[in-house]
Amino acid sequence: MSNQIVTPLADFDWDAFENGTTAAEKSAEELTKAYDESLGQVKDQQVIEGTIIAMNKREAVVNIGYKSDGIIPMSEFRYNPDIKVGDTVEVFIENAEDKKGQLVLSHRKARAARAWDRVNEAMENEEIIKGFVKCRTKGGMIVDVFGLEAFLPGSQIDVKPIRDYDIFVGKTMEFKVVKINPEYKNVVVSHKVLIEAELEQQKKEIMSKLEKGQVLEGTVKNITAYGVFIDLGGVDGLIHITDLSWGRVSHPSEVVEPFQTLNVVILDFDDEKKRIALGLKQLQPHPWDALDANLQVGDKVTGRVVVMADYGAFVEVAPGVEGLIHVSEMTWSQHVRSAQDFLKVGDEIEAVILTLDREERKMSLGLKQLKADPWADIEVRFPVGSKHTAKVRNFTNFGVFVELEEGVDGLIHISDLSWTKKIKHPSEFTQIGQPIEVQVLEIDKENRRLSLGHKQLEENPWAALETDYAVGTIHQGTITELMEKGAVVSLGEGIEGFATPRHLVKEDGSQAKAGETLDFKVIEFNKENRRIILSHSRIHEDDTKAERKAERKARATRAPRAEAENVALPAPEKTTLGDLEALAALKEKLAKGE
Repeated sequence: MSNQIVTPLADFDWDAFENGTTAAEKSAEELTKAYDESLGQVKDQQVIEGTIIAMNKREAVVNIGYKSDGIIPMSEFRYNPDIKVGDTVEVFIENAEDKKGQLVLSHRKARAARAWDRVNEAMENEEIIKGFVKCRTKGGMIVDVFGLEAFLPGSQIDVKPIRDYDIFVGKTMEFKVVKINPEYKNVVVSHKVLIEAELEQQKKEIMSKLEKGQVLEGTVKNITAYGVFIDLGGVDGLIHITDLSWGRVSHPSEVVEPFQTLNVVILDFDDEKKRIALGLKQLQPHPWDALDANLQVGDKVTGRVVVMADYGAFVEVAPGVEGLIHVSEMTWSQHVRSAQDFLKVGDEIEAVILTLDREERKMSLGLKQLKADPWADIEVRFPVGSKHTAKVRNFTNFGVFVELEEGVDGLIHISDLSWTKKIKHPSEFTQIGQPIEVQVLEIDKENRRLSLGHKQLEENPWAALETDYAVGTIHQGTITELMEKGAVVSLGEGIEGFATPRHLVKEDGSQAKAGETLDFKVIEFNKENRRIILSHSRIHEDDTKAERKAERKARATRAPRAEAENVALPAPEKTTLGDLEALAALKEKLAKGE
């Protein structure tokens, strides 16, 4: 037998034992009272904490230290799918004992009773809370937070745009309270801020490990017109469009595809601004380094036109290797034109290398060199004196520029357009785009200039006109133009003369007007300068002079005859008064006889 120490009960009722009474004999009322006092005291409409002691899909049994346990529907725990037996939860005592003696509890009402205080505390402490996404609404979602309905804007669900909101309905997610309106008791929550905070931490860790020249694997996150954003595993970097390929890229989508995984090299980064510049082409050797070493000036190459400008075209002769064809090297023609008149983007062409600088990585090309220089044998194809048909290209005040063929232009001086007609501007004689017959007068091969003539195709008419329009001859002419210095007079058959204002005075003293047709006398004929000077007033002036001269001559002839007659005649007798009376009487007789 072991020596066991027995300790007496501290609260044993020795009086009752001595009196022969036991606990069983106590009244039922006293026992009930003692039992009730041993249990926790609860009141209706009170919020207390309880422990989940059992649960199934429909309900949870909660012990609050009362004589009976309460039943709470599992639907009230939807916001927390991780709830389990042993968890402590807040409950609202609706009724300590209903008609069936059952304790009636509500977890939802308990949450609602303290919800507003807890929401404010969560915002003040920047606490991460859980919420249950109940349903969709305009612009976002409705979230159950502490029993309150909070608003989750669509823009605050994730850092990336969300198209399908329905996938979040019925989920329990973590949130932060970002805005509270006490007046309307509106609550706005955000899940995005949690992601951003996590990403920010990831960025700091990644940025701290970055080095220039480091090669990383990334995923194409977004493609824009100016470049590609790459996800490096929590931090984004940008490959500018110029760093995608050594060749020309019109749009980044030509090089990469969405969600494509590729290796990139870090070109530069900014810790403060969290910007990372990436490169893709830098992982490949420069195309100029791989260019054929035997390629040299004068060689022909083929390529594709990748860029057009007014001054020329850039041709890609190999990926990343371009040459410029200046507009002046596209044609032998000297007319100023735009490069778009010859080429367009996408054209596959052949060209000749004009210059090649491997160090500077520059190349110039030519198109016209594929054809023979038209000036190389100009004196053979267009010798002096030869006649050709040209096309009028342009006018100047001093002449007409014409094109005999592509690259061969010439000038017809205004004085070489017509033998007889006075031309003030070439537009009076021909029009741009019209054909014109020419004769080569002179060749300047060094400066690529041809002097041409049009009138030389006809014989000089001024030798024959010298007889027809001799000084003193009179011709009918029409005043075609009246100027301050005089008038241009058309004499017919393209012949024109000129009359000064004083030679335009008519016989009645008036001045001749434009459009009048009058007789003109040639007062000067200059064959060398192809000039005819005319006068209308000289005609009637000469007639008047002739009449005066004839009258003077006649008067001079009559004077000697009169002197001779005056010698033979007797001197006249004087008439007396008697003679006058006799004459008067004779006159009276004659009157009566009549």
